[in-house]
Amino acid sequence: MIYYQETHEAVLQELKSDQALGLTSGQAAERLTHYGKNRLKEKKGKTKLQKFFDQFKDAMILILLAAAAISFGIACAEGESGEFFEPILILLIVVLNAVIGVMQESKAEKALEALKNLSAPHARVIRDGKEKVIPAEELVPGDVIHLEAGDFVPADARLLRSVSLKSEESALTGESLPAEKDADRRIDVQSPLGDRANMVFSGCSITYGTASAVVTATGMDTEMGKIANLLDSEGEGATPLQQKLAQLGKYLGILALLICAVILVIGIVNGIPALEIFMTAVSLAVSAIPEGLPAIVTIVLSIGVQRMVKKNAIVRRLPAVETLGGASVICSDKTGTLTQNRMTLVKAWADGMEELETVSGSSSAKIQRLLTLGTLCSDGTVVFHEQEEQHIGDPTETAIVLAAHKNGITKEKLNKDYPRMAELPFDSDRKLMTTVNRMDGKNIAIVKGAFDVIALRCVSGNLEMARRMNEEMSEHALRVLAVAYKEIAQIPQNPTSEALENGLTLAGLVGMIDPPRPEAKEAVAVCKKAGIRPVMITGDHVITAAAVARELGILKEGDRAITGTQLDAMTEGELDAEVENISVYARVSPENKIRIVKAWQRKGQIVSMTGDGVNDAPALKAADIGCAMGITGTDVAKGAADMTLTDDNFATIVEAVREGRGIYANIRKVVGFLLGTNIGEIVAVFIAMLLWHKSPLMSMQLLWINLVTDSLPAIALGMEAVEPDVMEQKPRQKTEGLFAHGLGLRTVLQGVMFGMLALLAYWLGRTQTGLDAGGQTMAFMVLSLSQVVQAFNMRSEHSLFKIGLFTNHKLNWAAAISALLVLLVLFTPLRIVFGLVTLSGSLYLKGLLMILFPILAMELSKAFGLIRHQS
Repeated sequence: MIYYQETHEAVLQELKSDQALGLTSGQAAERLTHYGKNRLKEKKGKTKLQKFFDQFKDAMILILLAAAAISFGIACAEGESGEFFEPILILLIVVLNAVIGVMQESKAEKALEALKNLSAPHARVIRDGKEKVIPAEELVPGDVIHLEAGDFVPADARLLRSVSLKSEESALTGESLPAEKDADRRIDVQSPLGDRANMVFSGCSITYGTASAVVTATGMDTEMGKIANLLDSEGEGATPLQQKLAQLGKYLGILALLICAVILVIGIVNGIPALEIFMTAVSLAVSAIPEGLPAIVTIVLSIGVQRMVKKNAIVRRLPAVETLGGASVICSDKTGTLTQNRMTLVKAWADGMEELETVSGSSSAKIQRLLTLGTLCSDGTVVFHEQEEQHIGDPTETAIVLAAHKNGITKEKLNKDYPRMAELPFDSDRKLMTTVNRMDGKNIAIVKGAFDVIALRCVSGNLEMARRMNEEMSEHALRVLAVAYKEIAQIPQNPTSEALENGLTLAGLVGMIDPPRPEAKEAVAVCKKAGIRPVMITGDHVITAAAVARELGILKEGDRAITGTQLDAMTEGELDAEVENISVYARVSPENKIRIVKAWQRKGQIVSMTGDGVNDAPALKAADIGCAMGITGTDVAKGAADMTLTDDNFATIVEAVREGRGIYANIRKVVGFLLGTNIGEIVAVFIAMLLWHKSPLMSMQLLWINLVTDSLPAIALGMEAVEPDVMEQKPRQKTEGLFAHGLGLRTVLQGVMFGMLALLAYWLGRTQTGLDAGGQTMAFMVLSLSQVVQAFNMRSEHSLFKIGLFTNHKLNWAAAISALLVLLVLFTPLRIVFGLVTLSGSLYLKGLLMILFPILAMELSKAFGLIRHQS
């Protein structure tokens, strides 16, 4: 069947579905088995074997393997069996390193895949005659779905009913303007995709209006699925931090290669066998160049993001984690984010009354009439499951529907008795919603929205009394909606605001309470302590907004609360001059949000902005960190945002900033640790070659140190818990580099310290044993184990004994495994293969003191303020 050519009745018959009842659960389960899940086939990922071979693409690794092969060839030619060990061992170490690399890469991929699943879209569907919200991948042909502005279309579908529907289809058709849709249009069989006005297509989004539709195709059978093979899914690009680190790695690599070249020349001039010194130089380059740094940072970011999921924040893009820690301004919606979004109708006033009435289960006849009109002009529904209520849709609407229900006025009966004939969906520009219902033989247009907008369109009703009632409710932090109506002679074919939303009679006002979240006040206080400016942005009345902001501590003495109209009247210069004094913006439009973001950004601030509607998408994109609402947010808003709050809670944003700061701090620790230890290896070998024309470490020893210290301890260090005082620090500046606050200098000095310790150990071992192997054994032991100890030092800029020496359990295990691998080489027959010897007890004791020396040095540095905690 060509669905767009047929009537929707014929389509429903073909798909064996029902517009009112949808499919049964049994039918849906059968069809899911037959058609499969509603998702596109993903690009085939690399196999573990491909990932393994990818680890050998690094030029230095290939040079090292070539050198090992030459060494093996020479040993074979000369027939010296003892010479086989070194090239074979180098090969084993490189292979082991590659295995660890594959494991790290797979772990990062799994973490990111889990995030994708968490942010998977959902759909509103009719099953067994009831509306449900299910994962979009469970949709099957024949399902009846509901769509409204802001939704992504989850599957190809034939429209059954549409009201002012527009769909953004540029991904399929290339047309930049939204396509107008009409369920009743009959389309010619030859019509191109862009002209099929009675169809909506998977992957597109609804920009305006509402509709119901029956699913005609899912997964790879959709129009998007047919071209899926032509689409290259966008790869996860490197984050700015990863790019910086990769660039840094290149610079350090060039420096390391130059030093290795000098070492090679010195070695050859001083008679060291060319192949031996060449392999030492290349091994040093492999160990010293932090080529794995970007990969380890990816793992740290991914682990951090997984940790944030548990705190109700789903980060969609890794760069957002880097930005989060620097957030200095949080622009937050009021309703549901700073408040509980558990709207309850508490007060109401109907035209002709002298005072407000408390809404109850036995409200007056006038208030019941007002609730009837309000419910008819609402899309929100309340579904009852035994003792539980499920609110579907806008919370302000479900509050009206529930209040009516408590008075014995059910939405189902109202819709049956007074059917909806036409409608104008809500949008944030008009701030109104209108329906036309057939009531007692008359066509009644019911308009619901903000009082100050409706008041301008009313020609009848006691507006002065209404204004006083509105202010009285607003002063008590109630959210106020007005309801008005008018009788019309005919139902218009194409309803317009001009025709339906003018010449109205005011029916009354409803006031609902949305109490502040208990945790929001504490979160605001944490923000201020952390140097973060909280700003409230709301579509609510300015008096209501100011009352809530004052209670939460956002609006302080001397701060201003202004309306969107006042903001519109400001020039860019005036806004820039005043933006730091304004804490509350009320009655704002989406365009206002963008202006607010840009004004703060011009002040050099990193801005987080929350949003939930279709029109919020530009502001979410403009902000440094766009935060979409997980509960009330539209699919379009979630798609535009960097982060989704699964609980729509302001405290979650603050917690996410805290985690972001902790993750960034951990990355600094990892970078400092890896570069400091790598610098130590270069310093040790370079100075030893200059002083004694001998390398304190052989190639395989260097590679083993690199293997045991650069992987497990570094990743475990990146999983360090967020420090308790991280939110007592000021936000970092936009221009601040990774090595700010003295980290760069400290890293170099710590590298020099490791180099000097290794040199001292080599000198002691060599002089007391009279053997080069004795010196190399001491240098190997001290350099490797002191680096493991350094991982503990890097955990905090506070004293280790203050934060607890062994409180990072993952680091304890990583350090234990690393130390065990070093001791395995030192104290088993493996030492012969590695060219090591047994030392005297006094040398082991001296070695232990040198291994622990970094703790003493770092603790003294912290105590005397040389390593100052960022304030």
